[in-house]
Amino acid sequence: MRGFLPKGWMLRQYRYDKAAGYKKPVLLFLFSILTVQQMLAQDSLQSQKSYPSTASLTLSPGVIKKRVTGVAIANVVGYGAILVGLNSAWYADYPRSSFHFFDDNAEWLQVDKVGHFYSAYIESRASMELWRWTGISRKKRIWLGGLSGLAYQGALEVMDGFSTQWGFSWGDFSANVAGSALLIGQELAWNDQRIKIKFSFHKNSYGDAGLNQRADDLYGKTLSQRFIKDYNAQTYWASANLKAFIPESNLPAWLGVAVGYGADGMFGARSNIAKDKEGNITFDRSNISRYRQWYLAPDIDLTKIKTNKKGIRFLLTVLSAFKFPTPSLEFSKGQFKVHALHF
Repeated sequence: MRGFLPKGWMLRQYRYDKAAGYKKPVLLFLFSILTVQQMLAQDSLQSQKSYPSTASLTLSPGVIKKRVTGVAIANVVGYGAILVGLNSAWYADYPRSSFHFFDDNAEWLQVDKVGHFYSAYIESRASMELWRWTGISRKKRIWLGGLSGLAYQGALEVMDGFSTQWGFSWGDFSANVAGSALLIGQELAWNDQRIKIKFSFHKNSYGDAGLNQRADDLYGKTLSQRFIKDYNAQTYWASANLKAFIPESNLPAWLGVAVGYGADGMFGARSNIAKDKEGNITFDRSNISRYRQWYLAPDIDLTKIKTNKKGIRFLLTVLSAFKFPTPSLEFSKGQFKVHALHF
């Protein structure tokens, strides 16, 4: 996540609250591109399948050129507008500095780093589908799309680097690289995303007035705020499509298995103690264990469900970035636990 000032936990908490939300407009913009353009790409593929004799038919150079121009403009204008908006809404309110680094690798039990991995992957996937639709060559759309996610996230990291309140995080950058690399590697090897990175979330009630107040202050009160910021309630998944890896099997094309990661017990970036600007302790729940959670669960690859209905295809594509609720097996604190339904 974003870097924090080293002085004062209350100030650190406030900076976190301000910065955490900027991922949302970026992901919404890019994922909307993904859903619309994947529909267009699927329409093109469906047309070719309807006419076997023209299966190798490609778009004319003129059409490709127009689509490339449109996609380039959409990327530059759309993402440029987001960066200008973020600068005005967040960074402009805080002092600037020379470019510097910040080490936040020990924060949030690295759930935030997995979030960066997910963000870069989804953004790369969105951009790649845009370039697929243009009709350019396979390798071009893979590299242009895959590196776009890294570029999108990298621009935000650079902006952090020039802000006094934060700093360029090598941990975040490395997670961004890994997310884009996973997209590129799978496309080059299989021309498919056999392993999709997904996200799930559940609304936490902490069962204690003091903890609920701390969660409200730290993660927000509304469901949308908690969705973005509550790391205790987030799970990130690597979902593998079984049929893709075992093509000779009779397994359904949509069946998958997912490995998930999350954490719980976090009421601060590094510890469950908060201090004000003067160093006075304002919150101390160091008695609460901060721990990692690992999950194993069946999954459904919604993109493999066949339908000719554009609206349903659109919905399935949107939902493919999220883990389908299923039972799960959790391993944490040295013990196994079964969940009847995992969100």
